[in-house]
Amino acid sequence: MIKFFLMVNKQGQTRLSRYYEHVEINKRTILEAEVIKNCLSRSKDQCSFIEYKDFKLVYRQYAALFVVVGINETENEMAVYELIHNFVEVLDKYFSRVSELDIMFNLDRVHIILDEMVLNGCIVETNRNRILAPLFVLDKVAES
Repeated sequence: MIKFFLMVNKQGQTRLSRYYEHVEINKRTILEAEVIKNCLSRSKDQCSFIEYKDFKLVYRQYAALFVVVGINETENEMAVYELIHNFVEVLDKYFSRVSELDIMFNLDRVHIILDEMVLNGCIVETNRNRILAPLFVLDKVAES
């Protein structure tokens, strides 16, 4: 099961966070700082899976952004690694070459995409067209 989903830039600023388990706000800040420090300090040659406390971290870097997912020990790391890549591809398709600014200024859209892919910490959809269908409907309604 997925515990949390983070998008962080190289400066360590969180651009997106979604928690699938209850974590108090002050503990989220500490958790995010430690997780970000662990991921940013690793070289590109090192594995993208990290054992951290009582769960695992799976992360991937795209240009200046890191996508970090916290999972329990029963979740498949490679499936989550592919989920991260699929998520970024969906963002690329929707935003036509997604950038950090797209994420910052369209956070609601990014959350909709993530919600279409992950429900209560479980991966529920991977088809790009099905993931983007609700957003295209919202865009058509907004144009009207």
